[in-house]
Amino acid sequence: MSKSLQVAAGEALEALSGPPQSAQRRRLHFLRTQGVLVALILLLIFGACRYDNFLGAYNVLTLLRYNTMFGLIAVGMAFVIMTGGIDLSVGTTAALSSVISAMLSPHGIWLGLAGGVGAGLVIGLVNGLAITRLKILPFIVTLCTFLAAHGLALLFAGNQSVSVSWDSGFTTFGQGDFLGFPIPAWIGGLAFIAGSIALNFSGFGRTVLAIGGNEEAARLMGLPVERVKFFVYLLSGALAGVAGVILASQFGAGQPNEGNGWELFAIAAVVVGGTRLTGGEGSIGATLSGVLLLGLIFNILNFENGKGVISLSAYWQSVIRGVFLLIVVILQARLAKKEKDL
Repeated sequence: MSKSLQVAAGEALEALSGPPQSAQRRRLHFLRTQGVLVALILLLIFGACRYDNFLGAYNVLTLLRYNTMFGLIAVGMAFVIMTGGIDLSVGTTAALSSVISAMLSPHGIWLGLAGGVGAGLVIGLVNGLAITRLKILPFIVTLCTFLAAHGLALLFAGNQSVSVSWDSGFTTFGQGDFLGFPIPAWIGGLAFIAGSIALNFSGFGRTVLAIGGNEEAARLMGLPVERVKFFVYLLSGALAGVAGVILASQFGAGQPNEGNGWELFAIAAVVVGGTRLTGGEGSIGATLSGVLLLGLIFNILNFENGKGVISLSAYWQSVIRGVFLLIVVILQARLAKKEKDL
């Protein structure tokens, strides 16, 4: 084996297994990757102490029901970012899927679901092929499909909401419960469990991290780099499609103008969860904590509005969430720098 190949193989192995860590470095790593869980717990304690019925079943189940869409696209985004890529198309893909599933909803829940997920798969297929076969940067490719999906959604919907069929049972997918738990939350929970198992206990997950750590080294080791990169974009599109079906089912209409900014929510949840934007490291469990934390911030702001002490519009809530995200990113960067210097 040549010296350059030995060096590349060593780098890939390091990406797979991680370097030895001192006690201080482990503490910094924990704060960077699991600090979101600590923040989530503290926020829950604050809400429970300040607001009546904050931890009541209605508020908890509502929070889970309406944040499942964001959670699904965050799972796909986490895998994409861990490979060192980005997917800007997930929001408009969800909007397109909501329109198509609403149009197919008179034919039953399963055809509506298949149509919405199929639309997401098509966008994911285009992204994956352009990135892996044509070697175009993910940012450029997904920006193009972002615009294309939005245009198609408006075209199919005639620039208006598309009502779903209330007689076919389609709305059960987003509004129904199973064993006293929202059906969307069941779907989101299964997605996070499956994603965590795939990342931590499969060759696919190890390859994802190796690609993000050093793509060329992973390729020299014989790992299926192109195939795995293609699959993560296909997965991201499919999960955005499911999110779109839930969107149409929950609100009773396909929403062609919905989804703008969803990609930023997903990226925020992934970054807040400790996943590096450069790839090579991440956690599906921490991403879930990031989704819940961002959702909880809006929930608390709504409770605060209800107390009448302050009155913040949705615009100010977005500003607050943006500032919060900036603070978290700065803290993450400083922790990562200290960890690297050790």
